[in-house]
Order: sequence, then structure tokens, then C-alpha cells
Amino acid sequence: MTGIAIRRAGLADLDGLAPLFDSYRQFYAQPSDEEGARNFLGERITCGESVIFLALLDEGPVAFCQLCPSFTSAGLARTFILNDLFVAEEARKRGIARALLDHAAAWARKEGAVRLTLSTAHDNQPAQALYRDRGWARDEAFQVYHLPLQG
Repeated sequence: MTGIAIRRAGLADLDGLAPLFDSYRQFYAQPSDEEGARNFLGERITCGESVIFLALLDEGPVAFCQLCPSFTSAGLARTFILNDLFVAEEARKRGIARALLDHAAAWARKEGAVRLTLSTAHDNQPAQALYRDRGWARDEAFQVYHLPLQG
């Protein structure tokens, strides 16, 4: 993994991060909105509502993951939701997603979290294989439901 660095993103990283986030949203069939992506991420960073790790390849941004804080009430402990993970197409197959997952897990452990949680599309087989390879276990006990609150 020569040339790969991972660090926590800040407001100064928005120029490189916003286009990646916009590409991530397009991957999930959302219309391009780089300004909206920039504003969304800037608000998350400014308000301390998430932690974003940025992966750089030869000093250029190529991937990110975003962790959102949560808690397990039953376990009386902190958890994080790995809400987003994306690697630019030209940087795939280089171990960057694996490195981001490992970095996020190490950081969350240092923060005292007892668990990371994520969800992925049923048909995203490459991501599922990576998660299994990194020790993530599919939840067999609970089903997830969503209640749409707007349009």
C-alpha cells in the first residue's frame, strides 16, 4: 500500500472530500450535488456530528469513511455507525477500503466503543466479502426497519 495515508478530515479537506462524497451518493442513484455534499459534510464536521477519515494516495484524496456516534442502551456503552465508505473507482483494488475499515476500528476502540455497525445493499457482494474478511459478522438476530418521515 505504498503512498496511502489515512487521517481525520477537517474543514480544510472539503475541497477534496466533497467530490468523493458526491460520487458516493451517485453510486446510490442520487443526483449529483457537489455543493450539497460540501454543505452536508461541513455541517457534520463543524457540529461534531460525525468523524470522517480521508484516505490519500500519493497525497490526493481517493476514499473516505464516515462514523456517526451512537450507543447501545442494553450494553450501556458507546458504539459508532459506519455510515459511509467509498473508494474512487480509479483507486480500487489497492486495499484502501480495508485500510479505512481497520483504521476506523482502531480509532473506535481507542474511543471506548464496544461495536461498529454498518449496513450495505443486499446485492453489494464485493463489500460484503470485504466486511466478512475483516471480521464483521452479519446480524442474524435483528431485522432493520425504517419509517419515512418526509415525502
